[in-house]
Amino acid sequence: MNRTVSKTRRTAAGLAAACGLLAVTAPQAHAEVEPGGWTSESPSFNTQQKGCGTVSGLTFKLSCGDTSGEQRAERRYATYTGGTHQFEGSFRISGMGGSRISLKQTFRDTSGSQGPFFMLAVERGGRLYSVEGGATLSPNAGTVGATVRVNTVNQVGKTHRTYINGSLVNTVSSASGSYYDKFGAYRTNSGNGPVTVTWSAVKFWRK
Repeated sequence: MNRTVSKTRRTAAGLAAACGLLAVTAPQAHAEVEPGGWTSESPSFNTQQKGCGTVSGLTFKLSCGDTSGEQRAERRYATYTGGTHQFEGSFRISGMGGSRISLKQTFRDTSGSQGPFFMLAVERGGRLYSVEGGATLSPNAGTVGATVRVNTVNQVGKTHRTYINGSLVNTVSSASGSYYDKFGAYRTNSGNGPVTVTWSAVKFWRK
């Protein structure tokens, strides 16, 4: 056999083995923000549909313009207690005839203090804001047709941090206790549909 060909084959085999080793030893849980020490997880969830809300896979729709009553199309994930938990997902609004729709929520689930702790909502025109206090998180990122990545990091007992497209936009204190994540489309007290939003690339980590 030609010595040059034999050497080339040995080199190719060595590179293939090295690539295989890299594939085996590469980290399996890479969080999009605040990297380091995360473990991926797949919490269970249930689907919530109320009023004119419907869920089809990862598409959430409020078909009416009602300004009263509970209009909800969401996924509610399992409760966690303690530790640090990261949610990541991207949403795209394909139609919005209403305004002030909650898209992502972090709920408290501790006895005596259940209820929404953080709610990311969108107004017609694309303004993203925190329902609690009304702070603007982005003036126009949530326009119809745009894809927006959302990360929330809840360091239970310390802080809850929210990122839009990788930028930190909100930090609030997080009390000790139990919490859970929700996302989809939900009419806030001052809002109304119709709206259609599709989520994608939903992931969870803990540490």
